[in-house]
Amino acid sequence: MILSLLGFLLVAFIKPYYRENRIETIDILVDKIENDLINREKNEEGIEETNRLLAGNNVCAIIYNQNARSIYQTDSLGELCMLDEQINIEGENVIVNKESIKIIDILNRYNLLNISVISPITGNEMLLYGKKITNNLANYYLIINTPLELLESYIDFILNQYLLLSIFIIILALVIAFLLASRITSPILKMRKEANKLADGNYNVHFKEKDSYTEINDLANTLDYATLKLSKVDELRKDLVANVSHDIKTPLTVIKSYAEMIKDISGDDPIKRNEHLDVIVQESEYLTRLINDMQEYSKMQAGYIELKKTNFDLQEVVNNVCDLLESLIVEKNIELIKNIKSVIVYADELKISQVVYNFVSNAIKHSNDNGKIIINIIDNENSVRLEVIDNGEGISKEALPYVWDRYYKIDKQFKRNANSTGLGLAIAKAILEGHKASYGVNSKIKEGSTFYFELSKDYEDYE
Repeated sequence: MILSLLGFLLVAFIKPYYRENRIETIDILVDKIENDLINREKNEEGIEETNRLLAGNNVCAIIYNQNARSIYQTDSLGELCMLDEQINIEGENVIVNKESIKIIDILNRYNLLNISVISPITGNEMLLYGKKITNNLANYYLIINTPLELLESYIDFILNQYLLLSIFIIILALVIAFLLASRITSPILKMRKEANKLADGNYNVHFKEKDSYTEINDLANTLDYATLKLSKVDELRKDLVANVSHDIKTPLTVIKSYAEMIKDISGDDPIKRNEHLDVIVQESEYLTRLINDMQEYSKMQAGYIELKKTNFDLQEVVNNVCDLLESLIVEKNIELIKNIKSVIVYADELKISQVVYNFVSNAIKHSNDNGKIIINIIDNENSVRLEVIDNGEGISKEALPYVWDRYYKIDKQFKRNANSTGLGLAIAKAILEGHKASYGVNSKIKEGSTFYFELSKDYEDYE
């Protein structure tokens, strides 16, 4: 399209451009000849310079002196030159090369001639330019004839050359475009094949290609990262299905078994019947906690978390949680050290209590018998940091980013805990993010873990 447009412009403007260019060239040429004829001390030098200027400019020209004698003549037009033809100049028919006196008389009257004539041979427009050049010593009469339009043969030649050049450019552009397209599309086609494998559930795919464009490499890195995340999500999904199924199936099986035992065996024995009923109640309570935790977590994930912020003493929350978990602490003979003091925070007291409960119960669960748990409250200038430190088995560096995921199991060996539904840390994460609080965990294998969060101190509503 660009080449076609350029071709159209070439055809449309070549004639007007050539005409203007010839007029400008003749003006410049005449000025130089005049300057040379006037300023040269010797006429021989002036004529030599004039010959040099006129040669090769596609003109025919003649210079007369004041005696009507030709002192210089050149012709590069051949039969196209109009100086041998009869031309109407200011109402008089004149043959320039044969009627020097008449042309000198006309130039003496008008000093300057600029006449457009039509060539009888080509039918094209030509310029007849005449000028009287005067200096202190003598007068000269310059007449120049030159075409103002390109001959059709010249135009055809130019267009043929342009056509050949266009064909060459098109072929070259197609070759370059093919090579570029191949280099661009080759990695994309490979990425599409890998994407099809990914769509079939195969996460062992790689999108990164060597020696590719930066944008394609960035896309490949993004897809590799997305694949890693998808594989982790798929792994967590499988864990979730397996663990929830186990969590629900186990208590239902126990409830069914003990119900059958009451029906067949202990229905008439008050002591055994009560024991069996206690087991059924315990398992039902576990199911209730599991369902409540799943509902709460789902609401938090959907953005329906509602915070009722007030100012409260974080020390009281820690003491209340420790009182609730005292039986478990005593059961495992854990040494509990509380480095806490009274400090006011602005948050949802009930939900922060739930976070502290999850942190402490998680520390108890992962602590060995006769272990130690430390709870610190650190009062900073604008925030309060709570830390729960245990000396349990610890968490590997690879597993740390995933401990906040629901049902994530470090050892992948599911163990049901009657006091935990497996959603505690996931719920704690949602609550802390709802408060826009910073949180995290530091851990080393066989050295223990430190779970922490920081809350803002805001006394605006405190009385």
